Amino acid sequence: MADKPLPPALLLLGPTASGKTDLALQLADHYPIDLISVDSALVFKDMNIGTAKPDVETLRRHPHALVDVITPEESYSAARFRDDALSAMAASRARGRIPLLVGGTMLYVKALLEGLADLPQANPEIRAEIDARAKQQGWPALHEELMRRDPATAARLAPNDSQRIQRALEICLLSGRPASALYAEQQQQAAPPYRFLALALLPSDRAWLHERIARRFKHMVQQGFLEEVEMLRAKYTLNPEMPSMRCVGYRQAWDVLENTLAAKELEQRGIFATRQLAKRQITWLTNSITCETFDCLQNNNADQIGRRVGAFLEGA
Repeated sequence: MADKPLPPALLLLGPTASGKTDLALQLADHYPIDLISVDSALVFKDMNIGTAKPDVETLRRHPHALVDVITPEESYSAARFRDDALSAMAASRARGRIPLLVGGTMLYVKALLEGLADLPQANPEIRAEIDARAKQQGWPALHEELMRRDPATAARLAPNDSQRIQRALEICLLSGRPASALYAEQQQQAAPPYRFLALALLPSDRAWLHERIARRFKHMVQQGFLEEVEMLRAKYTLNPEMPSMRCVGYRQAWDVLENTLAAKELEQRGIFATRQLAKRQITWLTNSITCETFDCLQNNNADQIGRRVGAFLEGA
């Protein structure tokens, strides 16, 4: 007897502001699709404007799994995402529908498709020690230390990539071994039991994406982004080192509210940080995953992708 074919699943990836959400909504209007967010910022409740979270009406019409999962005081790991995503996919399949995972957090995609290395859990004391040293010496100095302890990991990190440098040093200190060695030894978890169609929106002209990012961030500020961060600080017990406040835009807004950044510089800094995020996402998409790519600038890419999805599902 021939093996039963794996059920279908869709991945729709791309850099921030590339139009993923709008396209996913169009697909959900035409196919029996359940949407699952692959976005490390959308998991946070009450962080709406700065994350470009779909509005209440959109979420009512097209519910997204893994949106509004935790408060900004909490942390959400790639391992938890993998577990939650697989549960959401299984629930979608049980309803006779097709899971569509949409977003741009590439670490989450990697965790879903490849599994995770057996790394030590976060240690608040070690992190606090690393942060204290960073305040005294600067992150480039800690990057140099990481270069001595784990040159393979340090080589792929920017000297000011505080979050990743912190985690890599934490792993070294807790395990006594470089993170790169632990990753190399990982026993990959079983691949998810699905047949994936991976699609990516990539711009043929970076200037188009840069302009779109600028317009969107300026619109966020006009919508009350700074006031949103003020509300978050009043409602929750937050500090600038929490993952929620390290999200692009939020860290810059925090600095404005702390009077360490002039309010007039919020847009410029936020736009620059968002463009840097998009650059990292594009690099990952072009180097680390096999996708069928579509140009964001083409007016008919929605039709092209719709036909491709239709053909894929017909053959499922």
